[in-house]
Amino acid sequence: MTIAAPQSVATMRARLRDIVEAYSLEHGIFTLASGATSNFYFNLKKTTLDPEASLLIADLILDALAENPPAFIGGLEMGAVPIAACVGMRSVQVGTIVRPFYVRKVAKDHGVRRRIDINLTPGARAVILEDTTTTGASALQAAEAVRAAGCVADTVVTLVDRLEGAEQSLNAAGLQLLSLFTIADFGLT
Repeated sequence: MTIAAPQSVATMRARLRDIVEAYSLEHGIFTLASGATSNFYFNLKKTTLDPEASLLIADLILDALAENPPAFIGGLEMGAVPIAACVGMRSVQVGTIVRPFYVRKVAKDHGVRRRIDINLTPGARAVILEDTTTTGASALQAAEAVRAAGCVADTVVTLVDRLEGAEQSLNAAGLQLLSLFTIADFGLT
C-alpha cells in the first residue's frame, strides 16, 4: 500500500469542505449542545469517520500546527476522538509524532478512574480538538483537564466554528482558536 501523493493545502481544504457539506451539514430545527436552537447542524461524525475525510483532516491540522507541533492532541469525548486518532496515525507517516488523547466528560468509576485516557507528560504542549465549536464550553472543559494534568494548553483546533462566541471565550481563557472552516465557508450566517 502506498501513501497518497501530497496535495496542496488549498486542494485539500476545498475537497474537505465539499465532503463536510455533502455528509455533515443538515438543515432543519436543532438544539445545540449549548442549548441554543439553530436551523442548521454539522453532524461531523459522518465526516470524521470517513476514510478520505480523516486523511484530509489530519493533513490540514498537521499543516496548521507545523510551526509549533504539540506533543499531544485531543479533546472532549466523543467529537474529538476520531480526529485525535487520525491526526496521531498520520503524524507517524509524516515524521512528526503527535500522541492522541481524549478527555472523558466524567472520570470512570472503575479501573484506573482517569478522566484523561493517556499519560500526558507534565510540561508538554497539548492542543485541544473539537469537531464543531459554538460557545467554546467543551474546549474549555478539555483545556482545564489538560492543564490540571500539568500540560500547556494554548490552542484549540476546530473543524467548523459556528461564529457564536467561542473565539472570544477561548481567548479570555488564554486559548487561540484555529478553525479549518467557519459557517461562512458554507454560505451560512
